[in-house]
Amino acid sequence: MPEIEDWTVGRLLTWTTDYLKRQGSESPRLDAEVLLAKARDCQRIELYTAFNELVADEIRTAFRELVKRRAGGEPVAYLVGYREFYSLAFEVTPDVLIPRPETEDLVLRVVDLCKNRSADEVPRIADVGTGSGAIAVSGARHVPGSRWTAIDISPAALEVARRNAARHQVADRIEFLEGDLLASLPSDTQFDIVVSNPPYVSRSEWEALKTDVRDHEPYQALVAGETGAEVIARLIPQAADHLRPGGWLLIEISPMIENAVAQLLQADPRFESSAIHKDTAHHPRIAQARKCE
Repeated sequence: MPEIEDWTVGRLLTWTTDYLKRQGSESPRLDAEVLLAKARDCQRIELYTAFNELVADEIRTAFRELVKRRAGGEPVAYLVGYREFYSLAFEVTPDVLIPRPETEDLVLRVVDLCKNRSADEVPRIADVGTGSGAIAVSGARHVPGSRWTAIDISPAALEVARRNAARHQVADRIEFLEGDLLASLPSDTQFDIVVSNPPYVSRSEWEALKTDVRDHEPYQALVAGETGAEVIARLIPQAADHLRPGGWLLIEISPMIENAVAQLLQADPRFESSAIHKDTAHHPRIAQARKCE
């Protein structure tokens, strides 16, 4: 930042937006606002009524460090420690994948599948590869009475998910388990829905990712293998083992592996129907399949 005597909120935002744009940020204004709100310890909306306020030296120093790290490629969500998902704020750390808007479609479909249940039914739902717990916590908040099992291979990720469940007051309805997909569950464990945002990036795709993703988000949560479908190929038969008759499997996928996932689902005779649904950008995103009655 240049030496300017009167650094107001508005002037800081304008200068930082231009700077981050030159550094390659796809959302420079939003980044600048979120980081300045973090440095000022205020809500982002409060900046709009403070444009002409002078910013104290200590706040500018903290803001400068955040901007420097953002320009170096660190994701904003890790810098501020949270990401909004399904209208809830979730703690995120470099131990978990940053929740994306596309993944909200999984929660929407879970809510839709549960909406016509009778009052005495208690949906049992597994969130496989829970990460920050975004799916399980959002689902528990929006499907009253539902019981969840949130599974992740990473103990550090599970600790983040537990804190998010406690923050949003659904910890009493979520069981957290460390394990590789569904392999650690007792054979008689059954669910009404298995939902997952698994690793589905191929190694070649990972090498082409932007540095803020490739260099900072957990490799294990992103990359499935050479094709991108390896983890899903293991998940599908495990889900069939643990779904009740008529239960549903929901998996977020990459458009790159649409055909491979469709073939995997069609090849398992325990699923009577399957479909690939598109996201709001019209990309194949959610694989949905129903287990035979």
